[in-house]
Amino acid sequence: MTQQKVTAEGLFEAGAHFGHTAKRWNPKMGKYIWGKKSNVHIFDLEKTVTCLESACKALTEATKLGKRIAFVGSKRQVREVVKAEAQRVDIAFVTERWLGGTITNWRQIKTRIDRLIDLKKRRDSGDLKKYTKKEQLLFDREILRLERFVGGLAKLSSYPEVLIVVDVHKERTAVREAKLRGVTIIGIVDSNSSPDNIDYVIPMNDDSAKGLEMVMKALFEAIELGKGKK
Repeated sequence: MTQQKVTAEGLFEAGAHFGHTAKRWNPKMGKYIWGKKSNVHIFDLEKTVTCLESACKALTEATKLGKRIAFVGSKRQVREVVKAEAQRVDIAFVTERWLGGTITNWRQIKTRIDRLIDLKKRRDSGDLKKYTKKEQLLFDREILRLERFVGGLAKLSSYPEVLIVVDVHKERTAVREAKLRGVTIIGIVDSNSSPDNIDYVIPMNDDSAKGLEMVMKALFEAIELGKGKK
């Protein structure tokens, strides 16, 4: 089974072609812009499709090589989809605020992950029942908090080698950390953002829920192809 092809026509119908107002643009995105309409930049969606295909190919190869992959998407429009799809294809994910140091100070993040795993193990085995109800409640709250922020990274043995980022401007801390550690970055980049430091730019409207869903589906399918599941 092969990937369903994302087309320029499909992206257009989803509103993925709309950039920001011309005065808010980043000139470095110029090569991905078709033109202006009502003072709003319009993406060249043929280029978007070409960029997406390159990103998917790289993602499939990275998966085949067994590289550690994480998907970052904390925007309201994509949060639930990212979590569900990442769990389905068994990769790491971040859908809450990116914790500074997730890549550059992985040892500290791993300490939190280990704490989460230990608490859940003790809870499930009944070991926490020896504590008072108040103490058990505090443990439950700690588990919920850790699950929210680092639960999606629990499967990683070390920081990601490939980072897929929805809205590189919003997730600029993640991009900066990834660049410092030589992590490959696949990023959805709107007209007001910088494509610098992004290895595979996917230029499009990063607020288009339908457009983002189409692109993310293609990216997750690329991972499935790499795992031999499609």
